[in-house]
Amino acid sequence: MSDTMNIEDYLQQGGVLTSPANVPARYRGELLRLMGSFVDSELAGSAGFAASINYAPGIKERIAASRITLEKADHAERVLDVMGSFGTDTGRYQNQHDWAARVGRDAEIGTMRTGGDMRLSVFHYPITGWTDAVVMNVLMGLATGVQMTELTRLSYAPLAEVFREIAPREARHAELGIEGLTRIAATDEGRAEAAQSIAYWRPRVAASFGLAGSQRFETQKRFGLRRTPNEDLLAAWTDQLDTQLSALNLT
Repeated sequence: MSDTMNIEDYLQQGGVLTSPANVPARYRGELLRLMGSFVDSELAGSAGFAASINYAPGIKERIAASRITLEKADHAERVLDVMGSFGTDTGRYQNQHDWAARVGRDAEIGTMRTGGDMRLSVFHYPITGWTDAVVMNVLMGLATGVQMTELTRLSYAPLAEVFREIAPREARHAELGIEGLTRIAATDEGRAEAAQSIAYWRPRVAASFGLAGSQRFETQKRFGLRRTPNEDLLAAWTDQLDTQLSALNLT
């Protein structure tokens, strides 16, 4: 970084930071918030999906659900290790919330975060059966894929590298979900059940992209932690989802 360029200009132009020692205080706060949201969401996602293993109709499906449950916990641990380099007590952090806790199925919490739990609001809702689990995994898996386009190129290099390692496995989770949904949608009964779950999960996953015109996005953009506005990420997800659902006659 040149002497005439301030840190925000440097980061907005693609500059990177490489260690906690050269991270400004406000950048540190935004970075830790971003990591906390990811870790909490992965831990809550893993805990919520664990019950789906026993909803699975066969061995292949049980293996897929087990893999997703395990790898989401592993992803949380990898990012939590980066938080540890900033002084986070990682042992205490991972046990500070009941990651399996859920609100009522009919609750409407929007984008709310509660009690210091930084999980995305979609991970507060319960999964009620195998079709419901598969649908939620497809919709959220596609959303995660869109969001990963941001995370893999953020300006804190050690974290971006972790996200680049995680991204292919998250993409595979979505693929496993699509394989499962394809089997479910092969029958009229399955399509009808899937359609009900899609109607339930679609607005809740959409809320995970945040509000249009977000001031937090503008702050994160100045620090090179984000590039694409929430509404543009939502539009990209909507296009991908509609394409997948159309292929399965689930529009």
